[in-house]
Amino acid sequence: MAAQSTRFWEYKTLDQLDQQEWESLCDGCGKCCLHKLEDEDTGEVWYTCVACRYLDINKGGCRSYANRLELVPECVHLQPKDVAQFHWLPQTCAYRLVAEGRPLYDWHPLISGDSESVVRAGVSVRGRVIDERRVDVDDLEEYIVHWVE
Repeated sequence: MAAQSTRFWEYKTLDQLDQQEWESLCDGCGKCCLHKLEDEDTGEVWYTCVACRYLDINKGGCRSYANRLELVPECVHLQPKDVAQFHWLPQTCAYRLVAEGRPLYDWHPLISGDSESVVRAGVSVRGRVIDERRVDVDDLEEYIVHWVE
C-alpha cells in the first residue's frame, strides 16, 4: 500500500501535478487507445474492441508513446486543463476520478504497487482487442463492446 505522504492525487488537483505525477496516474488499461463511437445527438459514447495500431495488444501500452501525436493525428493528448471535456474516458480512469474528486480503485498501480493489478482486476484491454488494421472503419459498429467497469 502506498504511504499516505505519497498519495499526491488525494491532495493535489490535476493542474498541480508535475509531469511524472501526471503520467503515473495512467493505470495502463488501454481503453483510451480504442476506437470509440459517439452519438452526435446524445453524446453517448460506445467503446469498440478495435485498438489503435500502436497499442501493443498483448502487453499493453503504446509502442510509440513519445511519437504518438505525430503518428496518429487524432490521438488525444490528455492535459489537466482538458480532462473535464473528456466524457469519453472510462469511469475507472484515474484522470477522471481525480477530476471528479473520487478515490482511485484498489487495483490501481499507485495503490497496489503492482502494474499487473489492472490486468488481474479485468480492467485492462490486454488480450481482448484487435488491431485497427484488421477492421474496416465503416464496420466499427459491429465491434462495440460492453465491458463491466
